[in-house]
Amino acid sequence: MYPDFHYLIEGIFGIDAPEWLSIFKTFGLFVALGFLAGAYVLVKDLKRKEQQGLLQPEYVTVEVGKPASANELLFASLIGFFLGYKIGGFAGSWQEVSINPMGYILSLQGSVMIGVVGAIIMGYLKYAEKKKEQLPEPQQKKIAIYPHQRITEFVVAAMIAGILGAKIFNAFETWDEFIKNPVENLLSSSGLTFYGGLISAAIVIYFYAKKHNIAPQHLADSFAPALMLSYGIGRLGCHFAGDGDWGIFNSAYITQLDTTLRDAAPGEFIKAIHADLNYMGQMVREFGSMDKIPHAYQPAPSWLPDWIFAMNYPYNVNNEGMPIMGCVGQYCSVLPVGVFPTALYEAFTCTILFFVLWKLRHKMKHALHLSGVYLIMNGLERFFIEKIRVNSTYDWGFIHPTQAEIISALLVLLGIALLVFYRDKKKAAV
Repeated sequence: MYPDFHYLIEGIFGIDAPEWLSIFKTFGLFVALGFLAGAYVLVKDLKRKEQQGLLQPEYVTVEVGKPASANELLFASLIGFFLGYKIGGFAGSWQEVSINPMGYILSLQGSVMIGVVGAIIMGYLKYAEKKKEQLPEPQQKKIAIYPHQRITEFVVAAMIAGILGAKIFNAFETWDEFIKNPVENLLSSSGLTFYGGLISAAIVIYFYAKKHNIAPQHLADSFAPALMLSYGIGRLGCHFAGDGDWGIFNSAYITQLDTTLRDAAPGEFIKAIHADLNYMGQMVREFGSMDKIPHAYQPAPSWLPDWIFAMNYPYNVNNEGMPIMGCVGQYCSVLPVGVFPTALYEAFTCTILFFVLWKLRHKMKHALHLSGVYLIMNGLERFFIEKIRVNSTYDWGFIHPTQAEIISALLVLLGIALLVFYRDKKKAAV
């Protein structure tokens, strides 16, 4: 697996990559690609709805030709100071920063001197920009801002709210681990719950849309395919980084000394887990006893590659599993038994569902119906994938659902309700 760019470059191109590349995480790369791809398809659909007259521009009055105000100079200087402060600190201690970049960004570590230089540069650039646009007499202009022109604001708001929501929901899902070290848990780049991010982002975007007089129902329909595509690409990040978002053990495969998988006889996977006392202890603490470890014996058919059914995630970003012999570095663990690569399944499934939604968007007669289809598809996909994923469960007596199963079931019901009961007064043009 490729936990960071150092491993990614070496793994793909087979060359010695600079150590400082380890500051850039593979998961972050795919998250960024997911946001960019989602933003692209979102803009395309927003423009389509604007042409249909379903989304209207907001008219605002702006004053042009003014010199830079004190607040503008201050804000630009603060941004410059933060960037310089953090970049300067990274340059001096990149090895420590590469272990937990998110923790570094949110910490007080940095370089004051480089921060001051950054503040001066950004402040001057803002001053020069406004000076170039300055008029002898400032003028007021009324301009139209279309929804698609707010794409940066949409993406930033969704990203911030999504990450915060994902962290909060993950804390509730893994409460026992969270209360042991809440600060480290919140600052860690791992441990994100998708539905927490989805719900939080949806709430923030709804209020943002209402503020700028953007019809939320049509905005939601434009977001539906974008969200499905972004999620699919993001899941590739989970897979290639090996962030623990995998499925239950596939006991048909166990790990060899060279980190490759080989076929295993039924029950042999227990011996593989026992081979590493630390990992065995972790499994016992997590599941109560060795007998309760979830697994399924499922060899791959001869006409399919083994990696579709089992992967052991060597060099995974969570350092989960047993030590890799002879490995030196930050990520030196491999799972002793193969697991179902559920993140890969979700990436493939959600990419297909994106194309289905992209095609259906022309056929919906009412607003929010495409959103309803999205909720049903997303809910069903996640509900069934949970059956082979490892997650914390709630004890409700006769059933033991995971957090994702509960939310996905509610989303399916909400989607059905939208399709059956919701009818807008103005039908969407096809």
